[in-house]
Amino acid sequence: MSRFALLKAVLGPIMRLMFRPRVEGVEHIPSEGPVILAGNHLTFIDSMILPLVCDRQVFFIGKDEYVKGKGLKGRLMAWFFTGVGMIPVDRDGGKGGVAALMTGRRVLEEGKVFGIYPEGTRSPDGRLYRGRTGIARLTLMTGAPVVPFAMIGTDRIQPTGAGMPRPCRVTVRFGEPMEFSRYEGMDRDRYVLRAVTDSVMAEVMRLSGQEYVDMYATKAKAA
Repeated sequence: MSRFALLKAVLGPIMRLMFRPRVEGVEHIPSEGPVILAGNHLTFIDSMILPLVCDRQVFFIGKDEYVKGKGLKGRLMAWFFTGVGMIPVDRDGGKGGVAALMTGRRVLEEGKVFGIYPEGTRSPDGRLYRGRTGIARLTLMTGAPVVPFAMIGTDRIQPTGAGMPRPCRVTVRFGEPMEFSRYEGMDRDRYVLRAVTDSVMAEVMRLSGQEYVDMYATKAKAA
């Protein structure tokens, strides 16, 4: 049994008991081949719930600090996150964005599922912020379809700055696959990249019901 299967078998029942997740539209995720899961990001725990509600293993980028903790807690966190599919990348360096993009491309070219939060960071206030165009470059470079998703209610489980998560019902909602083959070979056209990204974010907004803010979340946090 793989570490992912073990974690899902052990933590799945606990998660269902604590969070009673309602999962809608999971059948939209193709059973094989490369696919990008793109959704909103409300809180840290999103990255724990998403892999455990999908039948296929989801690989995603995470800060390398999550696997560098010391002591028993640090080792357990590293074991969990790498087990569910997190690929640690130093995103704070000058080349962090390129490294994340190339990592996502490699995962997709291997025919796997890659999860991404186009906002680039957690929402500071529960609203949906402008998506970064890395999602568009990935789908145009690899031809992988994009399945949009929405995390609903996870901000009540573990609000930003809170400690231990608290029991609360959440919903994970997946939309129909989106494909952008009509833009093949245009992954360096900034207008195409923005159009593709905005169309994905519009679908995430529809699924989540969030208010949309045409501003990057990092800028809102810095204000």
